[in-house]
Amino acid sequence: MLNVQFDWEALRQVIRDEVREAVIDTQKVSELPPLLTRKELMELLHIGPTKTSELLARSDFPVFREAGLLIPTNLLFKWIEKNTQWVEENTKYLSVI
Repeated sequence: MLNVQFDWEALRQVIRDEVREAVIDTQKVSELPPLLTRKELMELLHIGPTKTSELLARSDFPVFREAGLLIPTNLLFKWIEKNTQWVEENTKYLSVI
């Protein structure tokens, strides 16, 4: 027979670490400017110039071109949520709860 023991303290530590990272990420997001430059977008998303150009060329990507090329931060995060297939596929059960 298989005997499995679970390390609850290790699980608690993993959860603490993840919560700490989530809080740090949330603080970083709240410190972002309301409008991002192309360079700031690249740094935030950890992408290069080619992928940045592809995103900026999309008709559904939020870009404010009237004052140069700026990306509204709040619309960027809404766009990411809307266009992240994983989130949509894996959070369907939340609407039931």
